[in-house]
Amino acid sequence: MRKFVIALVSIGLLTFYGCAMNQMMKMAKDQNLTVDPDPLELHGGTVEFNISAVLPVKMLKPNLTYSMEVRYDYADKHLESGYGFDQITFNSDAYPNSDTQNPKANASLVLPWKGDEMTPGKVVARGWGTNNKNGKKAGPTDWIDLATGVITTSTLVKPVFYAAMVSYDYRDATVDGWTPDEELEPTYVNLYFLQGSSVLRWSEKKSDRGKFFQAFIAEKNVTRTVSITGTHSPEGTERVNSKLSEDRAKIIEDFYRQMMDKYDYTGAAESIRFILKPVVDDWTEFKKVLEEYDGIDESAKADILRVVNGSGTFEEKEKALRKLPTYKKVFKDVYPELRRSRTEILTVIEKRSDAEISVLAKQIAEGKLPADTLSYGELAYAAHLTPSVDEKIAIYEATVKTYDNWACHNNLGAAYMMKAIDTKDTGLVEKASTQFDISLREKQNCFATGNSGVAEALQGNYGKAYELVASALEMPLPSKAAAGLSGTKGALEIMQAKYADAVKTLSNAKETPHNLYNKALAQLLIKDFQNAIITSEEVTAKASGCAMAYYVKAIAESRLGKTSESIAALKQAIAADPSLKTKAAGDLEFSKMFADSNFIAVVK
Repeated sequence: MRKFVIALVSIGLLTFYGCAMNQMMKMAKDQNLTVDPDPLELHGGTVEFNISAVLPVKMLKPNLTYSMEVRYDYADKHLESGYGFDQITFNSDAYPNSDTQNPKANASLVLPWKGDEMTPGKVVARGWGTNNKNGKKAGPTDWIDLATGVITTSTLVKPVFYAAMVSYDYRDATVDGWTPDEELEPTYVNLYFLQGSSVLRWSEKKSDRGKFFQAFIAEKNVTRTVSITGTHSPEGTERVNSKLSEDRAKIIEDFYRQMMDKYDYTGAAESIRFILKPVVDDWTEFKKVLEEYDGIDESAKADILRVVNGSGTFEEKEKALRKLPTYKKVFKDVYPELRRSRTEILTVIEKRSDAEISVLAKQIAEGKLPADTLSYGELAYAAHLTPSVDEKIAIYEATVKTYDNWACHNNLGAAYMMKAIDTKDTGLVEKASTQFDISLREKQNCFATGNSGVAEALQGNYGKAYELVASALEMPLPSKAAAGLSGTKGALEIMQAKYADAVKTLSNAKETPHNLYNKALAQLLIKDFQNAIITSEEVTAKASGCAMAYYVKAIAESRLGKTSESIAALKQAIAADPSLKTKAAGDLEFSKMFADSNFIAVVK
């Protein structure tokens, strides 16, 4: 009898749970499921969205669980388990007030993007019931469409590839740059006077320094300035004559002008500027000469400098020096060095013309002349002058054989990469990367670092590319290279869904149509629609045929609810690129306009 009662109870419970399960599954039709965003959006290679589920009051029953099976359907394929699609579960034990309150749950899900075949597609869901006591399942319900399609606006980014060249005029310990600009070379000549005198003696004119001075003037070098500094020694006979320094400077100017007349500087003399710098009551020259003087030890020099750097007038300091035991030696050896005029002559360095450099560089590239016919800097300048990438490559291939420096290897790699960008030749990208590696082995530098990143981007390795380009931009870069690499970095940031960073980066990039276009796209993706429109208009002002700039503007206008403005921009985009007609017709960015007759007329 007892076994019979237990059996009846068990049957009753099963019947009860069965009825409760059936009732729960029937009420599932009234559940409220929403997806945000809807349509879905692609960002940074994934589609992330949230599902909110709200069940009817009294739907959940004791000891029962209701769960949602979610998947993404596309092209006869499904994405389901393994992507977070099994996270929405309502266990009745977790909702004790489900008889009076709606049970709610949320789930954040992520779809890996597998390419354009995933659109069109849709998120669908169905429900299952589970008996917590025995694990038996009921269901499923019919599939419910939750969201249809994916907005792929973020993929409209234009990759930007920039090759950073070390400028031909760059100089460091290993790189001897060159410039076509005028450069001045200083020549120094000292002529000496007797104590208290400003007379340039015959013996001084006939000395080695005097002869060199006259011979230099006789060469008629193209001269810009002649600066003459007249000095005096500190002792009284020199000091009391306040015009002595000035007179010493002036006598050298007169002598120089006499030599110009002698060697016929007609037409050239007027362009030479004479600058006279008389030095009075100044210990600077004295301290320079004393520092180089080895006739006394450092301790004696320190005693002298304490007087010179101490308090008192010029005369008081000179009198104090006389009391030092080393004064006679200094007076004999150091003071005469101060009774002079120091002449600095700035002459123009003679350089080859652009045409001459180009001709010689071409012959070097063809193997007709040795590379050292031109300096490294001149060869780099020749490569800069030619618009032909092939000629740049030929020049740098010849240059690295003689001038093996980090800048040369970087520039050869940059030339390879420039051609690879145009030709899509992956072999050239590999050759470029090899040169960048050599450059970096010789010296860690911002140019090859950034270029290595661009090479990675050309090979589709966007994560590594971003790391290297960002690292280069943290180094001291010339403004031109920084602006160029900022364009690459901004495009990579859009690919990684770092839209706010991209706007900031691209604001510092060179204002090319591509960089401005990417900036407009990034502004659109951070929902800064008005600025996206303004920047798009900047693009079309620079390049009126930039169809995608009009397209981005159309999207921004659509998101602002400005239908007529959006359609007008779309017309301009399609006029520039008719293939956009098909794209726009199915682009969910314009879904609110799909039934608009004006929109239909534009895309049909």
